Amino acid sequence: MTIALRPYLSSDAPILAAIYAAAIDELTAEDYTDEQRYAWIALAEDEQTFGQKLAASLTLVAIVEGEQVGFISLRDNLSIEHLYVSPNIIREGVATALCDALEKIATARGAQKLTVDSSDTAEPFFKERGYVLQSRNTRIVDEQWLAYMTMIKELAPAAASGTVQ
Repeated sequence: MTIALRPYLSSDAPILAAIYAAAIDELTAEDYTDEQRYAWIALAEDEQTFGQKLAASLTLVAIVEGEQVGFISLRDNLSIEHLYVSPNIIREGVATALCDALEKIATARGAQKLTVDSSDTAEPFFKERGYVLQSRNTRIVDEQWLAYMTMIKELAPAAASGTVQ
């Protein structure tokens, strides 16, 4: 399977909102109640606002066979804001390709570390990538308490380009 990555386009908002909702609904049921998941999903119900949020960050979109299948956002070159993959294509390397690309971009832009506010569901993925737990947290979304964890990864310095003189 070939995974292509490209920058976010405003026309992506409806399909990325659908991927976001499906990923939360189908992949997080073991870690979050129905009420918690519905409150979380509601954050993308307004596709225009959701799209504006994606456009405000560096957002990459994963394409497989011409279809959008996932996305990731880098906020302020400091943190991963979103990482969502269509449930019908999980464990196929899409999240890994997105994370690899974003970490390389952040490193090339001078970032020394990246943080992510990870769901309990995504924690094993980030841990495997070298992210380390910093804190367990909760936030209230539409009167629902959502647990998450802040994780951090130290990035390797970008290789110097050019020749030594």
